[in-house]
Amino acid sequence: MERQTDAAPGRRARLRAFVAIAVFVGVLALLHAFARNSFYLWVKAFHVIAVIAWMAGLLYMPRLFVYHTDAEPGSVQSETFKVMEQRLLKVIMNPAMMISWTLGLYLAWDLYRFQGAWLHGKIALVVLLTASHMHLSRAVRRFAADGPRKTARYWRMMNEVPTLLMMAVVILVIVKPF
Repeated sequence: MERQTDAAPGRRARLRAFVAIAVFVGVLALLHAFARNSFYLWVKAFHVIAVIAWMAGLLYMPRLFVYHTDAEPGSVQSETFKVMEQRLLKVIMNPAMMISWTLGLYLAWDLYRFQGAWLHGKIALVVLLTASHMHLSRAVRRFAADGPRKTARYWRMMNEVPTLLMMAVVILVIVKPF
């Protein structure tokens, strides 16, 4: 029986992620060609879907780190967390972040021509979300190398950062207070 911690399932998962992105780009191209009147709505829908997937990863990864911190380095449990963290990052979070950014910048240009203080605030907050993503990515590499670990308390607190940023982004997009 092939275990999920073996290398082959990880390669297949990355390949599936790559194929999914390629299919996604193809669907967007077809929609652009054949559904010009509703293309904006499709882009907006895919943007929201990508943001939800990215946020799920940003919220789940620190939770994995809380449990991984308590696992003995080199243990079966620690090795399982390493696989989970790598796949979450490479198969879900990275593609979702790239799609979110790409479609978000398209919408910001196509609809608003990058005008509006609320939009500038939103983009600044998304830059902070990206910085949080990069921080988590570095932590995945540290855990994979059995390097120094931050405390479980630290990761519990870091779990709140994406939540607060997400709330601020949603308020800026929906309310447009300035």
